Amino acid sequence: MSDALSSEDSFRLQVLLAQDVKAVRLDESAMKLYALTSQGEASILLMPNCRPDRYLRLVREQLSGHALDSPGGYPVYLSRWTRHGQVESLNLGKLLLTGEPEAVAAVVHSPGLTDELAEYAWWVHPSIEHAGLMLSREAVARGSMGRVLAEFLAEHLPFLQEDHLSIMDAVAVLIYSRALPQGRLEAIWKRGKRHGSYYVAFLEMAAENATYALPAPTGAHLGYEQARACLQPEIDARDAGSELLLRALCAQGQAFLSAAIEVLERPETQEVVSRTLNAIGRYFAHAQDSVPLDADKVLSCHSCRAARDAVLRLAGSSEQIVWQVFTRSTAIGSLMRRKIEPVMAPLLADMRLLCSATVCGMPGNNH
Repeated sequence: MSDALSSEDSFRLQVLLAQDVKAVRLDESAMKLYALTSQGEASILLMPNCRPDRYLRLVREQLSGHALDSPGGYPVYLSRWTRHGQVESLNLGKLLLTGEPEAVAAVVHSPGLTDELAEYAWWVHPSIEHAGLMLSREAVARGSMGRVLAEFLAEHLPFLQEDHLSIMDAVAVLIYSRALPQGRLEAIWKRGKRHGSYYVAFLEMAAENATYALPAPTGAHLGYEQARACLQPEIDARDAGSELLLRALCAQGQAFLSAAIEVLERPETQEVVSRTLNAIGRYFAHAQDSVPLDADKVLSCHSCRAARDAVLRLAGSSEQIVWQVFTRSTAIGSLMRRKIEPVMAPLLADMRLLCSATVCGMPGNNH
């Protein structure tokens, strides 16, 4: 069995690597090597003189020897660092010359990733995972690759199907990157009507950023303006409970509540439940300069009391309310919903009350 490349392949590789090569990828099934150079794409049809797997290893050893001065191939110890972003001290561009999938992953995970390197890494291995990881880097999201990766990720969301955690994470990346136009985000938001998991990242963003506007047409509660007038003394005094009630009744608050109800009526996994509950609690967390929440406070508007009490309970929402169930069970789907129903029913009732109850004599919006 040969321990060296065929003389023809060895020569062609040397000629190729003498050029300004940006990245290399290997098509193992076709036994073909592709290279991205400053002059465009080049390829070499390999002529193995031993078993294909053995020959590909020899090719990678020669590539690594050239790129990293590592004749034995891509350093095994680097594989342990790859997914922890600990290879920023290396010349990342050289890793893309090794033909190793782990080396590409190292580049994608690295905090030192640039827009240019993202372009080369994407040429080597385009995938949903890589699109999400690279788009999470601001340098990439703001660069020429931002829109490319965002469009790919948005188009391939349906392929995630029932992988609810991946759906939530992918949508979160798309929102935070701001690489998609508003119309595309609105289309993703609308998918939440069929699969509540699509809503979760939007709810998290709204909970973390008070200025973020959900891409939804929901109007304000019909009693919003009247409640704002009735509660003006409390608002002037920076009463947290009254401020949160108005936040729940405004257009964005109603959109948030309606989406949260959609998610929690039929959640499929524990992660969906936990992240949604945390988002609800953060969304109704009072501002630092507000007067602390006081459930016993007497309001100037007595008809707002039930709605204000509901908001105060929502402010205490978090995954802790289902923690005892989730620590004892790995159930998902309908079985999980039955187990958490005793704690979820009151929460859903509070949210529905804020969407549909009469506030200051005005009926609410129908959910």
